[in-house]
Amino acid sequence: MNDSPQLSTKIIVAGGFGAGKTTFVSTVSEIPPVRTEALVSAASAGIDDLSHTPDKTSTTVAMDFGRISLDTDLTLYLFGTPGQQRFWFMWDDLVRGALGAIVLADVRRLEESFQALDYFEKQYRVPYMVAVNTFDDAPFCRVEDLRDALDLDPSTPVAWCDARSHNSVISVLVTLVKHSMAVEARRRGNPSPQPGAGNRAPV
Repeated sequence: MNDSPQLSTKIIVAGGFGAGKTTFVSTVSEIPPVRTEALVSAASAGIDDLSHTPDKTSTTVAMDFGRISLDTDLTLYLFGTPGQQRFWFMWDDLVRGALGAIVLADVRRLEESFQALDYFEKQYRVPYMVAVNTFDDAPFCRVEDLRDALDLDPSTPVAWCDARSHNSVISVLVTLVKHSMAVEARRRGNPSPQPGAGNRAPV
């Protein structure tokens, strides 16, 4: 029996419409993921770009929710945000208390990542990283070119990710947790963060 204390925190999974947020959360959730989806309808015409996701029939209108326990006795509660701008009024409530955020990016339409990046950089300052979802037909893009295109700070982690792969998603989550802990340590003037440092209260 493991008697070590259990820590928990909130992680946000954001990004543009069709970037793979629902898949990302569902791939690693150890509980049946909670989804709030609606059918893509005629109301999306001229608003949502379906050219790269022609088979997409539903979209998140509130949030996706999942949970994953890491080997470090840390439980992550994953909250996927709605990608369409008309549902962004929910973001402030979802992000409140989060340890960090992952911005899922699609290199075929990087411009759809800009608003999420601006949100975490300027409006709700929370440590974040960029995870490039490797869609099968996406072109190759060097990390240096991606940083330039997204105007990222050199300290912002960038990772390649297959949102359908459990190990790939776990790797991204571990990278974000380490980055967020390091940011919190710098803010508090502590150069050596301990495991679990900076975690918010359980949600």
